Amino acid sequence: MYCSNCGKEVQPQAVVCVHCGVRLPAPKPKDGSIGALGIVCFAFPVVGLILYIIWKDTMPVKANGAGKAALIGFIIDLGFYVFYIIGTVLMVLDAF
Repeated sequence: MYCSNCGKEVQPQAVVCVHCGVRLPAPKPKDGSIGALGIVCFAFPVVGLILYIIWKDTMPVKANGAGKAALIGFIIDLGFYVFYIIGTVLMVLDAF
């Protein structure tokens, strides 16, 4: 990492440039796509909701990915349950 004021090399964890004394910008937290955790959030929407709540302020891109995967997983799960209930009711009615 280099100082934006004097251009000399500084340590990555440095807060102030040791050469010129200028305050260095704070390192930004790494935020990117959710990757394989998207599958977990899709399969277990509660995990996606928890990750969304934890990450929404510090890692908004990952939080949105976790929230979307959880929402899509929940909607698909709900659809399967509705079809299951309708199918069960129709089988019971057909038995009479």
